[in-house]
Amino acid sequence: MVAAVRFLEDKGLNHGSAGNVSMRFGEGALITPTGGRGDWLTPDDIVHISLDGEVSGRGKPSSEWRFHTGILRTRPEAEAVVHTHADCCVALSCLRKPIPPFHYMIASFGGNDVPCSRYEPFGSAALADVAVEAIKGHLACLLANHGMIAMGRSLQHALDLTVKLETLARQYILACQVGEPVLLDEEELVEVHARYGTYAAAAMPR
Repeated sequence: MVAAVRFLEDKGLNHGSAGNVSMRFGEGALITPTGGRGDWLTPDDIVHISLDGEVSGRGKPSSEWRFHTGILRTRPEAEAVVHTHADCCVALSCLRKPIPPFHYMIASFGGNDVPCSRYEPFGSAALADVAVEAIKGHLACLLANHGMIAMGRSLQHALDLTVKLETLARQYILACQVGEPVLLDEEELVEVHARYGTYAAAAMPR
């Protein structure tokens, strides 16, 4: 998790103490501490928290622990959650609109777009509620006027999705600067989802 925080900072996906990372751990989770930064974070600083929000041992969890535990509690397939303030995701989140299917890789997050939550204050129980709602049926979402969340079957998977989402957000912004992007239609998206299903099955170890 410490390496993940440093990776996000090195890639410019987080700046300063923004963003946070969690992983499922037994019946609870491990989460980065409040104000955690890669330049001082060590494994001893990682906080152990139950999915009901009870902290075990020392340390204060990230202020966003509620949506981390909420996602892990309601999405049993999720093993890790990454939240960043990546620039292009933040820019699009300020429009309070989903990222539409301008590119076939949008479908890799589940559904036909990447949803955007309603706005709620950072660190609040209300934000956790809208985040859990927005990411339902998807692997990622935008948080209105805030940032993004990605969940994965492993920490590496969640990090990969974070990078992919920021890349797509940047490409969508670039396309909008040139003109109106042509979106994939329903029939095209059905084929994309079918191909992703075949691709995932082929990638599974035998």
